[in-house]
Amino acid sequence: MSKRRKNQRAAAPTAKRERIRDVFVPRPFEGLVDEAGWIALRELVPAASAPLRLTPALAEEYGDRPVTLATVLPMAAPAMSRADGQVLVGLQRHLQSGDVSRDLAESVLCALRAAPGAPVPVPPLPGPGPRLQDILVDGPLEITLHEGFEFWLAPEAAEDPTVRASLERANAAIYPTVRLAAARAAYWCRVPEKAHVRWVLPEAEEAALDALARLGADGSLPLGEGTKLAGMFRAHGRLVPVWDLPEDAPAADWEDPVADFAKRYTEALAQTGPLDAAARRSRQGLLGRQLTLR
Repeated sequence: MSKRRKNQRAAAPTAKRERIRDVFVPRPFEGLVDEAGWIALRELVPAASAPLRLTPALAEEYGDRPVTLATVLPMAAPAMSRADGQVLVGLQRHLQSGDVSRDLAESVLCALRAAPGAPVPVPPLPGPGPRLQDILVDGPLEITLHEGFEFWLAPEAAEDPTVRASLERANAAIYPTVRLAAARAAYWCRVPEKAHVRWVLPEAEEAALDALARLGADGSLPLGEGTKLAGMFRAHGRLVPVWDLPEDAPAADWEDPVADFAKRYTEALAQTGPLDAAARRSRQGLLGRQLTLR
């Protein structure tokens, strides 16, 4: 290469890649009526869906395209635009920023902009912009649990042998899960050789921890005979206690025990004043039983 061409190349300006600043939001679902329900679907439930309602302005802009929240989509994709016009957005995905609410809102908007049946490119770092709280009509999630992932697809697509094989592999990873009526965002599940109740507590972490500590000091943390509080997760700014249960007892057997515990927990929440010595020891023990979420 001649010196002249080298000098010309050196003098040519290079385009700077825009750097997107990521921001961590510890409670991405804060402000939503069903914050605990969103957390449960993202962190605890293998296969479930819930319809979402767009704000009137977005519904007018994009038309009457149904939008469905899914726990997970094929290949953990962030969103799908089905050929029938339905939009699906996945809560559990591979790439994400520090603000899950912003990620999900961008996934919904990208899918709405895509033509029905077309791929939906979603940036891993969307940058500043609308969040779920800005694009949805808020309300309790109307959750449907599924035994398989057939809800991903239009009925005719599910007849494809390749698609069926992929679905069978995905379905094999689903463990039995039942939503309990005794408490919002409480779920029974059975994993190999174990059964659990896991409950996303809606209260602030410190208040929830103090209430659990008071119950621990009284010896009233178990759900009944043969059960124990195994520990708790922290998930998106909320506590998720986990109970070990007898493996052979069905989910329905735990409705009354969970209801009884919810009553004890509510009463403990109402107590004011500092923890006594026994409750402080119980609190320290609970902090030592932090669990890894997945």
